[in-house]
This record gives sequence, C-alpha cells and structure tokens, in this order.
Amino acid sequence: MNDAQVGLAIATPILIGFALALYRMGVLQRNGAALAVTASLVIAMSLFLTQ
Repeated sequence: MNDAQVGLAIATPILIGFALALYRMGVLQRNGAALAVTASLVIAMSLFLTQ
C-alpha cells in the first residue's frame, strides 16, 4: 500500500465514526448519517482502487 491508501484506510473509519457520533447526538437524522457513511465508503473505495 502506498501513502495515499494508508491515509484513506485511516481517515474513512474516522469519518464514519464522526457521522455516527453526530447521529447519536441528534445532529444528523438517520438518512443523513446513512448518506454520509455510504458516500465516504464509495469515495474511499473508488480512490483506493484507482491508486
């Protein structure tokens, strides 16, 4: 793995955890949290696979 892939592997779970924390605090609705998690996974996978 190169540096960019390591960064994606570290940053994506942090983003997902942040979205879940915001959902639990009531800042995000369920659809917003699901969209944030899905979008971060799709973006991370596309960037990871194209590196």
